[in-house]
Amino acid sequence: MNKKLIEKGVIALATCRNNNPHVIPVACAKVVGKNLVITDNFMKKTKENIKKNKNVALALWKGDHVYKLSGKASYYNKGNWLEFVKKMKENKGLPAKGAIVIKITGSSCSG
Repeated sequence: MNKKLIEKGVIALATCRNNNPHVIPVACAKVVGKNLVITDNFMKKTKENIKKNKNVALALWKGDHVYKLSGKASYYNKGNWLEFVKKMKENKGLPAKGAIVIKITGSSCSG
């Protein structure tokens, strides 16, 4: 994972439920070990989708390079992960209602 690119850029996060894809931009993300942690500030459908289907895909880009990641997501609205996102400086003044923790299982780069 390109930590700097993930933490400084915008990521496209895709979820799917009942064969209906859903993609959102994400700006508050951190790499923690082998996990990607994303803050839920204003999510509704994404959170519901992850609770029903843990498979997610992500895309990020820099210039001509496109990085594609896939993984399994878990949603936390209490506990250590929630406290972690609440303390992120990027979330100052935002609700930080939950944390999405993604274990990356695949990646590729093109460009």
